[in-house]
Amino acid sequence: MESILTSIKKMLGITEDYKHFDADLIMHINSVFMILNQLGVGSTKGFTIKGEDEMWTDFISENPQLELVKSYMHLKVKLLFDPPLGSAVIEVMNRQISEFEWRLNVAVDPENPVE
Repeated sequence: MESILTSIKKMLGITEDYKHFDADLIMHINSVFMILNQLGVGSTKGFTIKGEDEMWTDFISENPQLELVKSYMHLKVKLLFDPPLGSAVIEVMNRQISEFEWRLNVAVDPENPVE
């Protein structure tokens, strides 16, 4: 099983044992979970993490259609926590985020159930 916080730290280039930014990252991760909830991804009650104990399977179970959530979370947290300096890079990231949001909407659309 993979910790949500640990995997996001890894994708941001932060080692697992470096805890200095954990509170900031947890706040941003939870903000993105709220966005995912509004997109219809995950439990209708919402989802939050408090540390390293929450795993991806706690949020998306074993649904391969929702693996995109991990990449989406990484891009959103990166823009909140450590945005790139170049506006062109930010624009590319925002376009990728928009595509991921569209694809996640398709994956959770009740008119198009995922098996």
